[in-house]
Amino acid sequence: MNTAIVERSSFNVGEQASLEKTFTQADVDAFSAISGDLNPVHVNEAYARSTRFGARIVHGSLVASLISAVLGTRLPGPGAIFARQSLKFRAPVYPGDHLKAVVTVTEWDATKGRIALNTEVLKGEVAVLTGDANLVMSAFLK
Repeated sequence: MNTAIVERSSFNVGEQASLEKTFTQADVDAFSAISGDLNPVHVNEAYARSTRFGARIVHGSLVASLISAVLGTRLPGPGAIFARQSLKFRAPVYPGDHLKAVVTVTEWDATKGRIALNTEVLKGEVAVLTGDANLVMSAFLK
């Protein structure tokens, strides 16, 4: 089936989108293998138990990938190209934690196709990651 991909051309300040996910230890192990980040706090239970975290934690970049998934598929969606992103890691995430990534439009420049968004990942009511992102819609790059 050939389905046309539609790139949005208008956004509203305050508009939100989200995505929920629970990372497993298998996800963490796969990310370690793909990224080459074999920090023992992610892959070695005995080592991780000796840290202030008390157990293995999920890579911050893996947690941040939820934001990328929202930005690329939901808001702004297809055609969105990263220009800048800032991240602040506020609390650890453990395999099995249920997460919700939320992005909110803070600015939209319809003449340049640039969009600014507030980004966060929540574990229940706790923000484990906060930041912002600036993107440009690819249709404006032509």
